[in-house]
Order: sequence, then C-alpha cells, then structure tokens
Amino acid sequence: MKRVTIYDVAKEADVSLATVSRVINGSDVVKQATKAKVEEAISKLGYKPNAIAQGLALQRTTTIGLIIPEASLVYTGQIINGLCDVAKIYDYNILIHTVTDGITNINEVVDDVIKSRVDGVLIYSDRTLDDSTKLLDDFNIPMVVMGSKVSADTICSVYIDFKKAVKELVSDYLDRGIDNIALLEDRKNSNITSDLYEGIAEAFAMHNKKFENYITIMEDGRSSYKILKNYFANHKHQLMIVNRDSQAFAVLNAARENDISIPDDMELVCMTDTKYNSMVRPEVSSFIMPSYDLGAVSMRLMTKMLKYETVEDKEKCLGFLYQERETTK
Repeated sequence: MKRVTIYDVAKEADVSLATVSRVINGSDVVKQATKAKVEEAISKLGYKPNAIAQGLALQRTTTIGLIIPEASLVYTGQIINGLCDVAKIYDYNILIHTVTDGITNINEVVDDVIKSRVDGVLIYSDRTLDDSTKLLDDFNIPMVVMGSKVSADTICSVYIDFKKAVKELVSDYLDRGIDNIALLEDRKNSNITSDLYEGIAEAFAMHNKKFENYITIMEDGRSSYKILKNYFANHKHQLMIVNRDSQAFAVLNAARENDISIPDDMELVCMTDTKYNSMVRPEVSSFIMPSYDLGAVSMRLMTKMLKYETVEDKEKCLGFLYQERETTK
C-alpha cells in the first residue's frame, strides 16, 4: 500500500505545501475554508503527519540533498557530474552531505538533511540498505537511492546488476573449460559479495557444476594482502574475481610474491573499475559501470517524483561494459 505523504495531501486539496504545513502546525493565518479543504484531504487520504513532515519547508526550496559515504568520494565524481547536469536543466541546486562509516548513521543524516528543508533526497550507497529502508520510507519525502536496489513506497532506486555481470563472465569461462574460479569476499560490502556469489553459483549450476572456491576474510583479518600471501602459498586458481580495486592490488602483490604469474598462471578480474585499475601493472581487467548515467537517471527520477509524474520503473537497472586489460588472456 502506497504511503500517503504531505505532497499527496497538497495535491488532493489543491493547495501548496506551505498551506498544508501551516494547517498541520496549527497556524491561524489559513482561511477557514482552505483549512477545511486540507483537513478533509488529510481525513480522506488517511495521512498521519510525523515530526519530519511537520518540519518541511513552507515553500519549495528547489534544493536536493545528496548524501554520499565519505569513503566513496573517490568513486563518485562522475555520478555527481551526471546528477548536477540534470539538476541544472530543471533548475535544482544540489546540497552535498557525507556519511562517515562507523561515526555517523545514515538515518540521522537523512533526518538532518530533511530538516534543512530540501525538496528531496538522493543517497549514494553501494552497500545494502535493508535495515534502513523502512526508516527511510517513513520520512515521507521523495527519495532516490543510487547504487543499491531498494523496494519501498516513497523510494526509487537506480543500480547496477552485479549478479548478472559476473554470471555472464563466469559462464564464458566455463564454456571454455575453465572452472577453477575463485571469489574473494569483500567484508566492506556484503550486499555485492552476496550478489557475486549467487551469480557465480548460478553460472556453475547451469554447467552442472558446483562452485566451491569462495575465499572468506576472517573477522580479525585487516589485510587482504596478508591473507592472500599465505593463501597463495598452497592455492592457485585459473581465475580470481574481486570486487574492489584495493583487493585486486592485493591479489597482484600476493601472487607475485608466491611466483604466480598474472595472467599466465592465474587471471584476475575486478568487478568495479576505477582509474587506478589502469595505473598498475599489469592493468586490471574490470567492469566499467555507467557512473555518469547513474547520477543523471537518478536526478531525472527525482524531478518526476517532485512533479507527480508517473514513474513506471521505480527500480531501474543500468547496463555495464566489460573492459579487458592485461590481467586476463
């Protein structure tokens, strides 16, 4: 069931957000007839104002709050460019806020951003938001999550299908008779790791095989490099798959120190491409994600939500491009 928001009340009563806000907050400057219309709309729609809704702006600010994890800033330049270009077209301003892992809570940041009187909120998150989705949905304000699939009444999401990407990659290797394939766990992103595992397992199942080479990082394991250095002393795979560039570099260094040549003895693929993947030697084969489009499409969805336009696909999946470099044959 769709959650009723202050925007729905304003639309039903054919009044401004400012008027609805004044009625909710008990202002005596609203004419009795208009107040009656708003109260009738509230009753009809079953709207229940919360503390956040009562703190909304008394008029449109044409400002969108953008929330980005501080640790992801190095990856989000093109995403910000894309959303800012679209925001400029529709005369919106972008107000950037950062979340520091382990210090600030994303729900608290969203709360603060909304209280700063923005019209909507964009969130970049390449990690699972399962535990936060319900709380975010309760904010009753247009919201778009970038980089992670989210299903909620008042939230749209734009994401990359990592599961499909790795499934296609592994299927190609299996078709060529290469089945000694390993996946390195990314403890910083359990959501994507889970998608990668499922995609690889499905590819193996399609070839009547079972995927068994999942390399886990122990709870106290602070360095992928140290773990891999010991691991490669007794193990070698035909293909290693990792999520992040830092993991790819750890594989390169640990393999080299165990006299494992990449790509001759073992190939390496990184799921998320960054500029650093082409700076190291050998250059790392990676999946290039449409970062600019991620931002642009997300901002366009936001403008549709703000204008009450129909959003046919609230969970929009973008494509990807595999860039083969020197770590694969």
